[in-house]
Amino acid sequence: MTQTMTHDEAVAAYTGGLAPAAAAPFAGSDRLRPDGRPKPEFRAELRRIPNLQNAALSVIVVVYPFVVIGAAVRLSHVAGWIVAFFLMGAWFQRAATLFHEAAHRLLFSNRTANDWVGEKFIGWLTFGTGEDVYRTSHSQHHRDEFGEKEPDFLLYANYPIARDSLRRKLVRDAVGISGWKNLKPTLVGFTKPGRRTKALRFWVGQALVFSIFLAFGHPWLYLLLYMAPWMTYWRVANRLRALAEHAGMTRSPDRRLTTHHIRQGFLSKHVFLSQSIGFHLAHHVDSGVPMANLPTLQRALEEDGYVTDAITHDGYWSFWRTLARSAEPSA
Repeated sequence: MTQTMTHDEAVAAYTGGLAPAAAAPFAGSDRLRPDGRPKPEFRAELRRIPNLQNAALSVIVVVYPFVVIGAAVRLSHVAGWIVAFFLMGAWFQRAATLFHEAAHRLLFSNRTANDWVGEKFIGWLTFGTGEDVYRTSHSQHHRDEFGEKEPDFLLYANYPIARDSLRRKLVRDAVGISGWKNLKPTLVGFTKPGRRTKALRFWVGQALVFSIFLAFGHPWLYLLLYMAPWMTYWRVANRLRALAEHAGMTRSPDRRLTTHHIRQGFLSKHVFLSQSIGFHLAHHVDSGVPMANLPTLQRALEEDGYVTDAITHDGYWSFWRTLARSAEPSA
């Protein structure tokens, strides 16, 4: 994006490459408004936060690494280490989903529990600082996708892109270059007076995680099964997830033009993603609906005609192929 461009010009030039030409008109239904949002009675049902279910998910996220890493240590076989590496990479998605839910204040109906469990604990230990900075920026994303304050405009723009360009991005993710780009500021922060507290909070969290590995007598596994999956596997998975949500879409009051809807199979629903976070169009139609209730909202969107086959991708693999399908070869 050039400095002389207005934001509207940038939207016109760099977005919309994968957006539907037009979504079918929707007049609303007994359950839904014309913009897809649920009407009051249905909305009240959807917005109930399942506290016990989310508490169980939070416990699972905490216990998961102990089970996976403990099994790998017990097996002590190269195949076990490889499987554990990928399972830990997938674990970061599960943890990030709860962190995201807490940012929307939908993890627990009690705000203190929501913030302490989702942000200050899970968000802190999974390479974060335990602060609510993400909530602020993410609210801008929901308020106006591809708008002037969209924090991820450049991530979603320009798709479809050249196949070589997409390959380079994924390779940088897979070998840790992108991970280092995210990690470096937390080290540089110690030399910046205004950033030292944030850097210290980050590394105190990681020191706590490392101390657990040390206490169990396997400190080297912190690098192999915690930091390495975050630096590599998680970078690839996180990019692919983000692109599947908004890549190539455009600024519009119609959420069907800002957000993709992709059919999910078993692996995409329970391994690549988790906890219904893949119902992303439903999430953007009403970001106040807890993740546990997104499947119910999604069914209503489909049954009532807001979401049609014309704007639905058959699956993640077929969608990812569209990211470079129409692009010109890079120079």
